[in-house]
Amino acid sequence: MVSKMSLFIDVAYDSLIKKDEELCGDRVDIIRLEDSTIIVMADGLGSGVKANILASLTAKIASTMLKEGADIYETVDTIVNTLPVCKVRSIAYCTFTLMKIYNDGRVYIAEYDNPPFFLIRNNKGIEMSKKESIINEKKVVECQFTLQEGDVLTVVSDGCIHAGIGNILNLGWSWNNVQNYLSRNIQCRRSAKNITKDLIQVCWDLYGGKPGDDTTVVCVKARKPEYIDLFTGPPKDAQNDSYVIKEFMKGSGKKIICGGTTSNIARRELGRELKVNLDFFDKDVPPTATMEGIDLVTEGVLTLSKAIEKLSNYETGFLKHEHSCDLEGKDGASRLVKMLIDECTHFNLWVGKAINPAHQNPNFPLDLSIKLKLVDQLVEYMKKLGKYVNVTYL
Repeated sequence: MVSKMSLFIDVAYDSLIKKDEELCGDRVDIIRLEDSTIIVMADGLGSGVKANILASLTAKIASTMLKEGADIYETVDTIVNTLPVCKVRSIAYCTFTLMKIYNDGRVYIAEYDNPPFFLIRNNKGIEMSKKESIINEKKVVECQFTLQEGDVLTVVSDGCIHAGIGNILNLGWSWNNVQNYLSRNIQCRRSAKNITKDLIQVCWDLYGGKPGDDTTVVCVKARKPEYIDLFTGPPKDAQNDSYVIKEFMKGSGKKIICGGTTSNIARRELGRELKVNLDFFDKDVPPTATMEGIDLVTEGVLTLSKAIEKLSNYETGFLKHEHSCDLEGKDGASRLVKMLIDECTHFNLWVGKAINPAHQNPNFPLDLSIKLKLVDQLVEYMKKLGKYVNVTYL
């Protein structure tokens, strides 16, 4: 049965690796099915290679079995029987949280020795009733409820709860403190990715930049679907200009046009004025323009390549860069990236395959293949951010 209210399940995660280790001992697997999303977060005992292998094995077994329709009992039973138990401490080599979230908001969660999940609704932490099951002598905590639009469900590994132990905080951050932080801060974050980045940044700061444990944050936000249509490059056959613009303008989502030739086609076919903004907010990014009914008009190849650079910085996070990318800039690339990250769940790309005469200038050695390469990279980053992407070549 498909519910009338279909939500977009926005999922993102970020991890910190324990200092002096190469690999993270936490592992997250996300599988999108037609009617639901399966998320597994596994935390291997200890850190480094062994923890990484155990967590990867657990996450892979769980996500594959759930995807193939196995129930929680079979799944947990298989994991418990597959993974060894530490002889010294008599504890399992891997803890995990399994989530299955349907597009109508129904949620099923099973937790095995991981910190309890956080559910924030209307900026308040909500407690859900849970039941304990014993599966193969292991205590698994189960919970079922329904997400409402705007709800934020967050799962963390214990590295988050213990952040700051022996450093900034004597006893680490507690579960309640994390819940209070989320309640206060998520209201100004539209996307799940911004929430995970924000929380993981706080953990990084509490650890003083030297994480004492692998730390992972997984966030799920129930959102209304938000559509963006982006048109770049003139169609191969100029006779299609009119048809393409009509199709492009049909959808109810926000509209973005990238490229001088493309914006001139829109100006001509829609009979609307195109005004170029002469303010340069960034010397590396050409100025934008405005047109009635279009949310953003930018130059093409240079702006797209700068936007992809920003998306790359944003995706890799603050660990590999001095700082994550600034989304508050007023230049075309920053505005484009902010819209794609924050205001988009479904991304429709309209890509013209005509060769742009401007790119044939020997002083400007860019050809069609460069634009198509940029489009491929853009698609890849948007998929990594968990957006639905649809590309139409013209």
